[in-house]
Amino acid sequence: MANKAKKVPHIKPINNFAMLFVLSVFQILTGYSAAVAGDELSVKMLASMGIFIVIEWVYVTAFYTILHRRNFELEFIAFFLTGVGLAVIGSVNPDACFKQLLIAVGGIVGYTILVFILGNVDLCMKLRLPVAIGALVLLVINLIIGKMKYGAQNWIEIGGITIQPSEFVKVAFIFVGAATLEKIQTSKNIIKFIAFSVACVGALIIIRDFGTALIFFITFLIIAFMNSGDFKTVGLAVSAAGLGGAIVIKYKSYVTARFSVYRHIWEDPYGKGYQQTHILTGIASGGLLGMGIGNGRIRHYFDDYLTTTDDVFGIICEEWGFLFGIILVLSFVSIAVSALVNSIAARSAFYSISAVAGAGMLLFQTALNIFGITDVLPLTGVTLPFVSQGGSSMLSCWAVLAFIKASDVRTYNYLGGAKKR
Repeated sequence: MANKAKKVPHIKPINNFAMLFVLSVFQILTGYSAAVAGDELSVKMLASMGIFIVIEWVYVTAFYTILHRRNFELEFIAFFLTGVGLAVIGSVNPDACFKQLLIAVGGIVGYTILVFILGNVDLCMKLRLPVAIGALVLLVINLIIGKMKYGAQNWIEIGGITIQPSEFVKVAFIFVGAATLEKIQTSKNIIKFIAFSVACVGALIIIRDFGTALIFFITFLIIAFMNSGDFKTVGLAVSAAGLGGAIVIKYKSYVTARFSVYRHIWEDPYGKGYQQTHILTGIASGGLLGMGIGNGRIRHYFDDYLTTTDDVFGIICEEWGFLFGIILVLSFVSIAVSALVNSIAARSAFYSISAVAGAGMLLFQTALNIFGITDVLPLTGVTLPFVSQGGSSMLSCWAVLAFIKASDVRTYNYLGGAKKR
């Protein structure tokens, strides 16, 4: 007697509005806790979180009803991370929180526009040269008029607004790399991208932004491997970079000083190791469940800017708990997993390369931030994506997320299909 085929159980998709409701409740609770963290209730903090929740509902409702979209997983993760950042920033500096909210809204708008642009591969191929030129021009301008701040000459002030050009070049780097190598691979195309990569990384080293230079290099390795699948090529690139890095460390005193502290922070806890030792002590004090928003000690050891940028993960672990810190890390891992899944079914090499490169960039930047402040890796001073205070960083994170979103075939379907080449 023939075996009966087993009936595969139907798995119901996640209810988007139920997920959004849970997220909104979480943000209301954390927003209120952050608002009362100071001496008096912060109306700006409450208003910022309230406006952000409304924007989330408008975004999901509009795309659900008008374009019949059902895949909001990436947006929910980004909303969650951004909301956590708003709560932390608001508990320290409510004025900065409202500014961060406005930038986050700009990031969401830019993300939406970029997803639509990325839906047309032909347009992306045409834009790769202008984008590459624009990125190099930005870096040249940075070299000429950039201001030194926090150890790096990576800041340009325009009309009272300070921006970091390298954050926007991150987006261009992924775009140019994926678009250049999307078609039949030729040595000419590969040489062009290598030259572009060397120019970007070289400029970042000159302005002393070594953390971002390292992020660019790792992203280059990801793109190179996605293109060739050859570990020998990647190994050669790593060896060359290692040699260059050794030369920089040997002859640049400020880099040598940073590496001399690495793994020796407890030898000078009130000097060179001050930042990491106090963060590690705070994380240990917070335990699994945390001391409560506003009750931590780390925020009192550093100025407001450092507290909400480089050290934000330490604040979260101390006040929100180590378990919540793990959840935060898993959120970034989820983005990476989503990119890998999307890349397998992507309709073009452009989407596969850009999605994996974008996720790799976000995940590696997260690792540099978290491992840097906990002395697992040398401290580089990069921000925690979506969470840390910073306008340029927030805009670039949402833009990088657009590459992962565009690689999802479900996104292609709701866009009505891109033009055939």
